[in-house]
Amino acid sequence: MNVLEINNVTKRFGNLVAVREVSLNVAKGELCAIIGPNGAGKTTFFNLISGFFPPTSGTIIFDGRDITRLATHQRVARGMARTFQITEIFPELTVFENVRIAAEVAGGYRLRPWINRVEATKVRAHVEGTLKLVALDNRSDRLVGELSHGDQRAAEIAMALALKPHLLLLDEPTAGMGDQETFQISQLIRKLHRDSNYSIVLIEHDMRVVFNLADRVCVLDQGRMLAQGTPKQIAANEAVQAAYLGHAA
Repeated sequence: MNVLEINNVTKRFGNLVAVREVSLNVAKGELCAIIGPNGAGKTTFFNLISGFFPPTSGTIIFDGRDITRLATHQRVARGMARTFQITEIFPELTVFENVRIAAEVAGGYRLRPWINRVEATKVRAHVEGTLKLVALDNRSDRLVGELSHGDQRAAEIAMALALKPHLLLLDEPTAGMGDQETFQISQLIRKLHRDSNYSIVLIEHDMRVVFNLADRVCVLDQGRMLAQGTPKQIAANEAVQAAYLGHAA
């Protein structure tokens, strides 16, 4: 069963075609990595999936429903959550408060001025469980702005998880990290995928991360889908090597 089906999606900005007739299916429980050189259209493609841009043509099916024209918040409500290349958090709030905001949205309390004791207890339990999943339960009272870059990224992922997504979109989750932080975030993603069976699509430049985590790798080049396959197949693909991997060092 596919959680996401993208059919011949194109995005034009005037005369510029950023994404051209790209199709992609993501199975439930699959981890699909999207790679490609700078300017390949990866972020635009992610913006089409998450609803920041409407496609010029093509369709996007999520959980069996056509979401092509749905706004971002409507996609979130249906079970889609995204992180960003530049970490999106509330640095002046604690880790717990950041994740609680997302948990209240997931619980339908976003526009409520207050929630009762039963609801508050339910939200707290959800937040605590999410923080334990990303190994931040021992830092719940820390201000997010005081955390390391890796822990801030984990907090952002926790906010996405608190939305109870059916599909998790991760935009360069290891961007700007050293080797140790990259390893920690990679282990977290592996845990979410293999232990918790999340369906995940990620954009990533670090080929070590991609080849160690992904079930399937999709390569974009100049807005087109150049190749799809297992990490082993992509590593051996001469067209991919010429377009991307041969320049990565």
